Amino acid sequence: MQRNDARLVEEIAISFDDESAPFVTREAVNKLLIVSGKKVTETSKENLALSIMEKRVKAHPIIKNADVYVSMSGEIGVAIEQRKPIARLNGATSFYIDQSGEVMPLSENHAAHVPLVTGATDKNIDEVFELVDFINKDTFLSKHIIGISRTRSGEYILKARKLAYTISLGKVEQLNKRFSNYKAFYQKAQKDKSLGNYKTIVLKYDGQVVCEKK
Repeated sequence: MQRNDARLVEEIAISFDDESAPFVTREAVNKLLIVSGKKVTETSKENLALSIMEKRVKAHPIIKNADVYVSMSGEIGVAIEQRKPIARLNGATSFYIDQSGEVMPLSENHAAHVPLVTGATDKNIDEVFELVDFINKDTFLSKHIIGISRTRSGEYILKARKLAYTISLGKVEQLNKRFSNYKAFYQKAQKDKSLGNYKTIVLKYDGQVVCEKK
């Protein structure tokens, strides 16, 4: 047993919860495993500071959770759960908002395919999260809305996929009612084959959809 504990770590196996979208490189994770300037592969199993390494990995701003462990063969395993972005805010400072409504930094390794939000800042995170979270949880809207912009007056303009018109939502309020009205309009216009006739769809007026034609 003592001989086994004295063996140096030979391999490091790093796995991500979503291997198709690693926001953090394996090289970056390897660097986080270095404790007191000593590489993991230069350390014996008995001298591994697993709790410290795990704490360092978890502290990375793009990582939500991590499990660092060692196998009987001397291999270090690192299982990483990344934070999941739901929107990207573009402005003087660009960043993601994650599923918890928190700021998440951009990654140099991978760009998430999420709705782009312009005109908003970190002061508007709560309302942007409320809007994007509502859209993401709706099967139709999550596929239909591809862009969001915030005006100086605090109203939101939405861009629909493959359609020339914009959607004037207004402020982030009464979302269920406004989007229900929009869906009713969309279904009727799609049936009438008139979706291409409009320039703006206004949802902010109570109980009605106002359409501006081209």
